[in-house]
This record gives sequence, C-alpha cells and structure tokens, in this order.
Amino acid sequence: MKNSSELQALDLRHVWHPCSQMKDYEDFPMLTVRRAEGSILYTDEGPVVDAISSWWCKSLGHGEPRIRTALHRQIDQYEHIIAANTCSEPLTLLASALAELTPGLDRSFFADNGSTAIEVALKMALQYHAQSGHPEKTNVISLANGYHGETLLALGVSDCSLYSEMYKAWLPKIQKIHAIPYVHFPEDAEFQHMDDAQWKETEAFLDQEAHHLAAILFEPILQGSGYMKIYSADFLRRLRAWSKKNNVLLIADEIMTGFGRTGKYFACQHAGMLPDMMCMSKGLTGGTAPMSVVQTSTEIYNAFYDDYNAHKAFLHSNTFCGYAPAAAAALTVIDIMKTDHIPEKAVALSAKMRLEMEAIAKATGMLANIRSIGGMIAAEMVHPDTHAPFPPQDRFGFQVMKTAFREGALIRPLGNTLYWLPPLNVSDENLRILSDITLKSIKKTFNCSTNFTCK
Repeated sequence: MKNSSELQALDLRHVWHPCSQMKDYEDFPMLTVRRAEGSILYTDEGPVVDAISSWWCKSLGHGEPRIRTALHRQIDQYEHIIAANTCSEPLTLLASALAELTPGLDRSFFADNGSTAIEVALKMALQYHAQSGHPEKTNVISLANGYHGETLLALGVSDCSLYSEMYKAWLPKIQKIHAIPYVHFPEDAEFQHMDDAQWKETEAFLDQEAHHLAAILFEPILQGSGYMKIYSADFLRRLRAWSKKNNVLLIADEIMTGFGRTGKYFACQHAGMLPDMMCMSKGLTGGTAPMSVVQTSTEIYNAFYDDYNAHKAFLHSNTFCGYAPAAAAALTVIDIMKTDHIPEKAVALSAKMRLEMEAIAKATGMLANIRSIGGMIAAEMVHPDTHAPFPPQDRFGFQVMKTAFREGALIRPLGNTLYWLPPLNVSDENLRILSDITLKSIKKTFNCSTNFTCK
C-alpha cells in the first residue's frame, strides 16, 4: 500500500478532480481516505467528520452494514443485466416500493445519475404533450437560484452562473420564476401562508406563458447549490393548483431533498402536494451505488403506450439504468428509513444543529441568516464588526474549509455560505465534534486571514 505522499503525488499526475481548481491542491493537500464508517472518514491524517454526507448522498452514513449485505448478496447473483427485455427482481421490487412511497406516482423510469434523471423528466414532459394533443406546449420554466445538474440541458434549467457561464451560447433560454417566498425555518408563519401579492406576481408571469408551457421544474422547499435557501410550502401548493388549471406538468427535483433529508420522505410532502414527476437519486441508494429514477403516473405513461409503428415509445436509455446492486441497496434504504424512523431523526437533528450553529454565531459574531430544515443547516459568514459579507475574491469560505480539514471535519462551504448536511443518523458526539471544529476553524481563519491581523 502506498503512503499518503506517494499516493497524492500519483493522483496529481493523473486525476482531474471534479468541481475543483486543480491549482488549489498545490498548497491544500487532499485527504487520503483509507476507510469510512458512519459519519467518519478514516484518513492518513486522522479521523474526519463527514459534514456534507459526501456530496449529500450518504444519508445513512458510510458502511451501513445492512446495505453492504444487500449489495454483496446481489453481486453474488449478478451485477448488471440490460434493463430492456429482462425482468430483474430487485428492480421490480424497488419500483413497487417506490409506488407505495409516492401514491399516485406508480411508474418508475430508471437512470444512473441525477442530471440524467432531470433530462429524462424534461424529455418525457415534452413528448407527453406532443402525444396528448398539445404540441404547442414546448417551453419549460424553473425557479431562480435553482440547480439541477451539469449536463447542458440541466445547466439550462438551472440558475447558477458559476457552473453555466462558460457554456451559455449552447444553453436553452429557460425563463425563471423570481418571486420566491424564502423563509428561515418550517415554523415561520410564511412557510404555510405566503404573501398574496408575491404569489400574484408569479401568477401573472405564469399566465403569460401558460399556452406554450409544458412543465415547471423545481427543487421542493430547499434549494441546495443555490446557497441552501428554504422557501414556503404554500408556494408549492399554489403552483400545484395553477398547473392543474393550465395543463402544465410539475417536475419535482427531489435528488437532494428526497429520502428524509428535510424531515419528510420527500420535501413535497411539506406542502401536501403530489407533482407529476419526481426525480430521485443520492439518498435513494444511501450513496452506495449510482442510480436515479423518474417516478411518474400511469396517466403520463399511457401517452407513450401504443403499437410500435405509432412511434410513441420513450426512446431514452443508459447502459447502467436499472443497475441491480443499486436497486438492492435502494430497497434496503427504504426498509431502514421505515424501521429506523429516519425522517423523524432528521427533525430531531434539525433542532440539535440549530442549537450548535446559534452557539457558534453567538461566540463569533460571524454567522448571519441562520436557516434550517431537517438534516440541513446553513448560515452566511460575515465580518464580526460590520456584519457585511466577505468579498468573494477573498474566498473566506474556502479558507474555513482548509482549516476544518486540518482540524478534522470535511465541510465545503458554498462561497461564504457555511452549511452542515451530515448523515441523518449522525451521533450526538460527532455533531458536537463538528460544532467544535467549525467554531475553531472560523476563529482561526478570521484571525489569520491575510486581510486581518493574526492574534
């Protein structure tokens, strides 16, 4: 086994890391991970708390023994078979289990990652209208500040210029809903009752687009890469009523929010509404194998059901769609969600994280706009004297991240937005460790920033 220095030198000669400026690694060594269990990554540098569920997918932590057993059992039978023209027991049982979790959405179309699920849902919506007597419905609208993936179509429906600016000449021009009623916590009054005037602004905008509008895409309740912002459930209820009236499909991107993250199985449940399509990934398999699914209704399915020569089939496929070990893992995740009461644990976790984050804010004076729902909490890092945001070019969040790595926590702030999104079953002890490291990292980073005098 190579030592950490040898391994990282080899890595930097050959690996192009995702979502990274590779030059940063010149003075910011990576974590050499040897083992992972629960909320902890065991590295050559020591144990590290995984505060972001390794890109938001390890909702049940690392190395969950029940999921590992399911994976091994399935691999012993077969790893992968083509999903066309075959019946796979784990895939069939998973589709049945998902239908039980989403009453009214009883058809599952499988893919292998979140971005692909978004592309599938959008293509499905456009073809549905074309084959249902409304070929004029060719437009899609999404929410401002949203994020849906990094393939070209997914970037087009997203609203994160950091990821899309270089490719704007190739991206579709997708209009965005801007009057979004943001809140801090589910107990805020506006969470259940948004301002009528704000809705009327959205309604007027949508009315102008209704004739040509095929679908509205949104991250329900919690916008992830858009700095972890939470918005009103009432907004989704009103959007559902408007869309039914105007024959517009609602596509819920539950890729990050699904499977307990917000304290419900799915974030749409905060609004008591059912979309026409629901995209799932990440927590679907507990982050143990790549898989995504677009869950939809028999009504939509029937628009594609005809004789072959009618040319109505949905001709989308991925090599690893319906990957059997991933399906076996997902079935086990659903069982664990129920038996271990994971959504309820996420609600309890929210209260604990809020207490810890508020204590850090009080101790430093450097956190503002704290917001939380389920197993996510976020705040903006601000100057303790002026309460103004740090200049983006100073990369204060990145400096906090580097300090936290050295102290024993894996966090990746979104710009200067600090957030925790740990496994939903994180222990109280590991949460306290994370809190202590976060406090220490903010203090150390601020005191030793190039813009301030080290104390």
